[in-house]
Amino acid sequence: MTDLLVLAAFIFSFLAFARTRQANERFTRDIAFLQSEIARLSAAHLPGTLVAGPATDVAVVETQAPEVEEGERSAATIEPETIEAEPASVPPEETEPQKPRESLESWLGARWAVWVGGIALALGGIFLVKVSIDAGLLSPAVRLVLAALFGAALMVGGEMIRRRGPADGGQRFANAMIPGILTAAGAVTLLGAIFAAHAVYDFIGPTTAFVLMGLVSFLVLGLSLRHGQALAGLGLAASLVTPLLIDAEDPSPWSLFAFLSLVWLAAMATARIGRWRIVPAFANIGLALWGTVYLIAEDPAVTLPVSLSLLVLIAGHAYVWPAGADDAEPEAIEDAAETLPVAEDTTTGAGDASATPVPAQRRAAHWRRLLLPRHAPIILTGAFAVLMTGLSLIGPLTETDGNPTFEFLAVTAALCFLGALRARAVTAALTAGLMAILGVSTLATLPLLLELSSIGVVAERSFATSPVAALSLAAIFIVLCAFALHRHRDRHRFAILWSGLAAVTSVACIGLSFLILGTYSFDPLHGLAATAAAIAFVTLAEIFARRDASFPSVAQGLLLAGALGQLVVAAHALSDGLWTVLAMAVFAVAFIAATRVRNWAALPWVGALGFVFVLARIGWEPTIVGPLALGRTPVLNALLPGYGIPALFALWSAYTLRDWPSDRLRNTLQAIASLFGLLTLAILVRHAMNGGQLQGGAPSLSEQSIYTLLVIGASAILMRLDLSRPGSFFRYGSIGLGAISLLMMLSAHLVGLNPYFTGELLGPYPLFDLLLIGYLLPGLAYAALARMAIGRRPPAFVAALATAAAVLVFTWATLSVRRAWQGPSIADWKGFLAGETYTYSVVWLALGVLLLVASLRFHSRSMRIVSGVLVFVTVLKVFLFDMANLEGLLRALSFMGLGIVLIGIGLFYQKVLTARPKPAADVLPGSGA
Repeated sequence: MTDLLVLAAFIFSFLAFARTRQANERFTRDIAFLQSEIARLSAAHLPGTLVAGPATDVAVVETQAPEVEEGERSAATIEPETIEAEPASVPPEETEPQKPRESLESWLGARWAVWVGGIALALGGIFLVKVSIDAGLLSPAVRLVLAALFGAALMVGGEMIRRRGPADGGQRFANAMIPGILTAAGAVTLLGAIFAAHAVYDFIGPTTAFVLMGLVSFLVLGLSLRHGQALAGLGLAASLVTPLLIDAEDPSPWSLFAFLSLVWLAAMATARIGRWRIVPAFANIGLALWGTVYLIAEDPAVTLPVSLSLLVLIAGHAYVWPAGADDAEPEAIEDAAETLPVAEDTTTGAGDASATPVPAQRRAAHWRRLLLPRHAPIILTGAFAVLMTGLSLIGPLTETDGNPTFEFLAVTAALCFLGALRARAVTAALTAGLMAILGVSTLATLPLLLELSSIGVVAERSFATSPVAALSLAAIFIVLCAFALHRHRDRHRFAILWSGLAAVTSVACIGLSFLILGTYSFDPLHGLAATAAAIAFVTLAEIFARRDASFPSVAQGLLLAGALGQLVVAAHALSDGLWTVLAMAVFAVAFIAATRVRNWAALPWVGALGFVFVLARIGWEPTIVGPLALGRTPVLNALLPGYGIPALFALWSAYTLRDWPSDRLRNTLQAIASLFGLLTLAILVRHAMNGGQLQGGAPSLSEQSIYTLLVIGASAILMRLDLSRPGSFFRYGSIGLGAISLLMMLSAHLVGLNPYFTGELLGPYPLFDLLLIGYLLPGLAYAALARMAIGRRPPAFVAALATAAAVLVFTWATLSVRRAWQGPSIADWKGFLAGETYTYSVVWLALGVLLLVASLRFHSRSMRIVSGVLVFVTVLKVFLFDMANLEGLLRALSFMGLGIVLIGIGLFYQKVLTARPKPAADVLPGSGA
């Protein structure tokens, strides 16, 4: 009896609440009507007031200022007419009342009460069912019928309240709408009743339960058009959970994914009508989770239904929602806006930088609009859903009896087509490119992973078509690139992005397939496919350059770069060793030569990129033909053509484009040509002096000396080229090479490879020994370079070169003295002899005197400073070292010789220098002063 009273009280409470709600809504409508009438009557007098004010002001102005010109009067009288012509129902902007802030009472009464009420209704229904079950009052069938009727009553009540509600209620309380909450509670009750009838009491079979739950979910999705996006989310969640709640004896993947596809289409159609973005994103994620979990968990999995559902998803994005919602604004308008000047403030005469963004900011904003449009959540989640599920189709964890390779190709092509069809869905094309690259990697490496099948990790299946799949994907992207460029020819950023995508994806697909599955010595399949792709890229660049003069040069360059990449793959597939390097060099110089027939700005840059690829290939295999195949004959071996021919091509390219308008390009080609030349000479020296091998130990002093001389010579060549044809690369390149040579001299010649520390033998012949090439020749080279750099390079650089020359000559003289006393081995462990110590003083003083005389000849103060330093060092040696270590006649001769030299130097300064006129400027040898 108590249970029946509780049930009756609940029903009466609900009816009373509904009646009270209707009366409250009626009063609200009456008050709103009265307020609108008051506002209309008040606005009726507003235009007259506005006209009277300006008219009076104009009359006063005309009376007090009769000297005002007629043009000014006419301008003054226009203002009242303009104001009078405005509609009377539009109040002034400054008198428009602001929207009042919601009070705590309104929040509690209009929002909190609705939320808690909805929860209370759901809990009341649950408790009512529990009470009936515990008391045993009603049979299960009656309880289910009552629950279903209660759910239907809630949904009907929600619809009735919505129809009778205030017009602005949905806007004011969008997140606390009573009709939507009642409808949601009714839908949950119905779904619960159907599930209980199937899973708990077994009143209905799985098919009936599945159909009924699906109908309720679709009904909720339809009602969401009236009640908002939140209810659509509930219907979508119920639809996605429905297959989990139904325990079928023989589940069919065809029925499952057909139902999920219908649910997804219904959600997208509802979202299109409501212009929603959140529900479609969750629908994409839900479908992806279903597909991925099914493919991994089912053994074996039927992949075709999953693939078809993905195709439905892609087609829905293309033609249902968002379709072409973001494609309305043409990019040409945006590009034209970038060329408009910044508006100037006429009151101050200066432009307002904050009002109008700079072109760089505009370009960044336009790129963001292209990559992240308004409906980006839908496109991104949809592309992610296809990526995750599509890779699961061919993944190693998916066990299937068939071969889903072609299904993967179809899904990838469809996603790529979506990005080509819709300009604002370009992220789908980018995702398709990533999907293609990852898919080719998976297909190509799957045979290797099959070895793990013994532990049950990888499905045992064969993908013999993986090379064909990779080549097909490359062809698909090239064809769709042509379609996208043709369809959206007025969108330059779209063209740039698609050109780069097609180039990178096609090269990656064919290259990865060749790298993993190809035959390195000779592979005609990959070679011919790459050659055909290169021809296709060049053809696209030619067609669109002829069709549209405004076709972006960046997009054209990306197409040509794709052709170059394909040619590099073809060179590796169709040749080996030396021929591969030569073919790559020929391709690079071909793009440079093409500038004679096509004046495309991108051609020489692609040629320069080709030479960079040649350098990368050489860096990967410096011996060109492999260490075992490389001959030991100096110079006449594979290194000469492998390094020399690309160097000649690079030199010819730099010379051919010496008048090209781009300074950056000229400097780049000049740098590449110089690098190739130095690299050729250095590698030949290394091979000749290392016994016909490149991979040996650390270089000796003789080998390092040749490298140093090469760098010094290269610096001199660049300096001479800068004199004949000035350029920033020649200028800074000569300084950079000179600095590198100085570092090599300090680290190797003086410390690391110094025979005094290493103990390296100098050779049997004095003077013509290791010291000659290691110290004297580099010192003389530095002196010649310093003389050439006077007045043409910074003084600090010239001084550094001159100092290096003096240090190397001083080291040569010192070590030559030690060789004269110690023989071919001058290692430090041998100590010093008395005569050797005395000879050092004589030689150092002689060098100081020679430098002093040379300074008189060339009028060089710097040489006098070096001479003074050398003499000062000799004085320190005599007084500190010779006094302690020499004895007898040698010590006396050391001090006597030092005294005579110092007195002679003093006489030199007193008699000779004071008798000559002071030079106007200090110069180094050869300055001509």
